[in-house]
Amino acid sequence: MITILSGGTGTPKLIQGIKEIYDVSKLNIIVNTLENSYFSDIYVAADIDTVLYTLSDMINDETWYGIKNDTFITHEQLNKLGCNELLRIGDIDRATKIQKTLLMKNHSLYEAVSIQKESLNIKSKIIPMSNESSDVKLITDIGELEFHDFLITKQCNANVLDIKFNEVEPSPGLIEAIENCEKVIIGPSNPITSILPIISMKGVEKALKNSYVVAVSPIIGTSAVSGPAGQFMKALGYEVSSYGVASIYSSFLDKLIIDNSDENMKNQIEKLIKHVVLTKTTMNNLDNKKQIAKICLE
Repeated sequence: MITILSGGTGTPKLIQGIKEIYDVSKLNIIVNTLENSYFSDIYVAADIDTVLYTLSDMINDETWYGIKNDTFITHEQLNKLGCNELLRIGDIDRATKIQKTLLMKNHSLYEAVSIQKESLNIKSKIIPMSNESSDVKLITDIGELEFHDFLITKQCNANVLDIKFNEVEPSPGLIEAIENCEKVIIGPSNPITSILPIISMKGVEKALKNSYVVAVSPIIGTSAVSGPAGQFMKALGYEVSSYGVASIYSSFLDKLIIDNSDENMKNQIEKLIKHVVLTKTTMNNLDNKKQIAKICLE
């Protein structure tokens, strides 16, 4: 069994590669829930849905959000009616979110996701990091912002000074999924708002210290491959580089995969991490994804 820690965008790209060369029935995927929230009265668990769609070959891999070839009739009509829907949700994607919302009236998030993944014929185990409501607040130079307000309304155009998120309890079976696997893979998702919330939960870091853990850096040079990871790392005092990523994971990480262009910092990172591997880490085609997957699984 392999356990993967996932957020949105970066890690699902890696999962695409892994599922081409590894038995998906032997995958446990622990997914960030920090950014989950209600939009238009439906529960949106974007990172979980991205993993669901990736494993069922439905993902829109141009945006890494939503379903390929989806339509947006409902969203457009809601806006015509004056609802001003913040999040652009596709029609088929909305059906997944509506069902999850209805299921959660009588089920935990973990149970709701398990029902949905069975309906989509997904063989992997998908574990939301927590059944409890989690929240993230961004302290910026223009005041305190909700995560989605910063991301969508402000388009990341604010100087982030600090990031705060509440403590939640791990989902049932999460610790065991780490303890009982052959290897843990941390995908190239945002280390601050996607991965740190998972490893900050009670018992998780201890379990990781007793496991073999490999991670893929989401930073090349001094920039994030995508999203605001660099802003968030800087806000918490980490260097925006693969060395900064190594610093975040240093207490438990055994192997870090970094981009070829970061060869100059390999020796510095090896003072923190036992094994550093150089390769092309941009995953813009399936061959790249499979290559990184192979290195993770070695």
